[in-house]
Parts: sequence; C-alpha cells; structure tokens
Amino acid sequence: MASHRKPRSPRVVPGPAVGLTTAALTSVALLSGSATAAPEKPGPSLEEVRRKVDGLYHEAGVATQKYNAAKERSDAQRRKVDGLLDDVARRTEKLNEARAELGSFAAAQYRTGGVSGTATLLLADDPAQYFDQTQLMHRLTGRQKKAVDDYQSQQLSTARKRAEATRSLAKLTGSRRSLKSAKQDVQAKLGSARALLSQLTAEEKARLAAIEKKKEEEARRKAAALARKQAEERERREREHDEGGTGGGEETPDTPGGASAAQGEQALAFARQQIGKPYVWGASGPDSFDCSGLTLAAWKAAGITLPRTTWDQVKTGTTIPVSEARPGDLVFFYDDISHVGLYLGDGMMVHAPKPGASVREESISYMPIHSVVRPG
Repeated sequence: MASHRKPRSPRVVPGPAVGLTTAALTSVALLSGSATAAPEKPGPSLEEVRRKVDGLYHEAGVATQKYNAAKERSDAQRRKVDGLLDDVARRTEKLNEARAELGSFAAAQYRTGGVSGTATLLLADDPAQYFDQTQLMHRLTGRQKKAVDDYQSQQLSTARKRAEATRSLAKLTGSRRSLKSAKQDVQAKLGSARALLSQLTAEEKARLAAIEKKKEEEARRKAAALARKQAEERERREREHDEGGTGGGEETPDTPGGASAAQGEQALAFARQQIGKPYVWGASGPDSFDCSGLTLAAWKAAGITLPRTTWDQVKTGTTIPVSEARPGDLVFFYDDISHVGLYLGDGMMVHAPKPGASVREESISYMPIHSVVRPG
C-alpha cells in the first residue's frame, strides 16, 4: 500500500554560509596554532655579546698566566733533570774507573798471591784483631782499601742520584701535562670568543666597535682626571720644597731598594719601541708579546729581571699609590691580577692588550686597577 505521507524536501544550506563556516574554522585553527606554538627565543643583545667576549678574553688572560707558570716550572724541571743526568753520567764514569782499579788489584793478587792468613796471624801485634776483620781486608794494602771504599761510596751516591733523576723525570712529566692542559684551556677560550664574534653581522660589528670606542673615550677622560690630580700633587710638593718644608722636589724620590727613575724610563722606552707588535699568548719577544712577557722584556732591558707571570711580578717590588705612579711602574689589573702594563704618565700605559690586538698605549682606567708596583 502506498504511503499517504508527502516526501520531505531536502534541506538546502546556502553556499555563502558554508564558505563562512570554513573560513571561521580555518581562523580558529590558525589562532589555536598560534596560541600553542612556542615563541622564538630572542638572541643575545649586542651588549651581552660584548660582555661575553670580554669575559672570554679575560678568562683567556688568566689561562695564559697559568700556561706561563706551567711552562716556567716545566723549563726549570727540564734544566734540573738535564743537570742530574749529567751528574749521573759523571758519577757512573768514576764508578767504572773505581771498578776497573779493583779489578786490577784482584788480578794482581791472583797472579802473585798474597801474605798468607797464617803469616798474618803470627805477625800481628794483636792476634785477636785478626778475627775482628775479614780475611780480605787484612790482605789489602792501604791503597787497595781506599779503592774499595771509593768504589762503595761512588756506587751509593750514583744510586741516589739515579733515584733523584727518576723522581725529577716524573715531576717533569707532570709539569708537561699541566702545560698541555693550560694550553688547551687558552685555545678553548679564544675559540669561543672568535665563534661569538663570527656570528655578528657587519652592522652589529660596527655597533660593537662604536661601543668599544665609547668605552675608550670614557677611560681617556678618567686618565686626564688622574693626570690633573698627579700634576696638583707635584705642584704641592714643589711648594713645600720652595717653602723649606719636608716635601720632595719635582720628581718622585727613588723607592729605597727599588728601581731608579732612570731604569723606569729605560723600561718604558723599550716598551714603546714594541708598539704595533702583535699580542701572542705565551710570548715574551722579540716579535710578539703577551702582557707579562712585555713587562718582563722591558725591565730586563733596564737591568732588572722579573718573574714570568703577573702573579709573581706583583710581588717583586714596592706597592705605590696610583697618584704617585711614575714612568715604568707596573700597573696590575683585576682582582685576579691577570693583566699588567707599564705606566707611561698622565694616566696612560703601554701594554699588550689581548689576542687580535697589538702593543699600544691606553688609559689605565680602561680596566679595574688592582695595584701599582715599582720593581726592584
């Protein structure tokens, strides 16, 4: 039987509504995606990069001083080992000579025989003494006895020197390991600094140079202020001198037991002649320098031998107030005393700054001052 219901007409959805719904869904998806996507992490600012690079160069400077100290220990240990080995060789030669002399005595006794034990006993002033010594000792002449004693002494001393040389060789091996580790540390720090700088664009490098220039200008202003302060101090001393006071004359008097002003000028003159030569860590001339290598070479030219590292150089001499610094004095920087330069005057110095730079004049206010020391 046929149904009397009317068939339902199909529902028609208008086209624009479909388009609107699709667009809405797409927008929701995009918004949802934007909401859940992690935001990109911003890169370091240029100032952060500068601080990081400066920090790495500073750490490389510390590592360089550790390298210099390790090299100094290694060189000293090598010299000691060489001396001991030479000594052992000489002692071994003497030992062989003593052994040969004993051999000749033994051969002679074998060929000619010797005074019999019975005769020795009968002729002895004190027969009991015969039994207190070995028969061999009784049969030896005085010269033969001395040869035996010399041989035993040489044998003992040679054995001791060989043992000492063995211990020194072990220390030398340890020093060389320290040297290798310090070298790798310097290279790692410098490599990290170069990697950071290589990531900068040309525009960023230009901005970084501008920041550096601004820092240098500020340091020069501080140097000028220090120069004015030093000039005022000199004028004060001159007035006291003219008025018959107890103050000194125009020049700062030599420090008792320290280097003379003339030696300071000599050291400074040498340092200024090196301006333009590259900084190379671990170098002390003649073609390149690190900071303590420059000060060592400069004062050597003035007749005073300094230790190799900043940590030892700061102990060699008398600490001077910054306001009384004179040409040639050593100016140390940072709490860890990892950098040094030679005072030039008027708040300036000559120093070997860092890798990639050359020996140059710069304000002592460019870095935090630790102390000023007059060698001698």
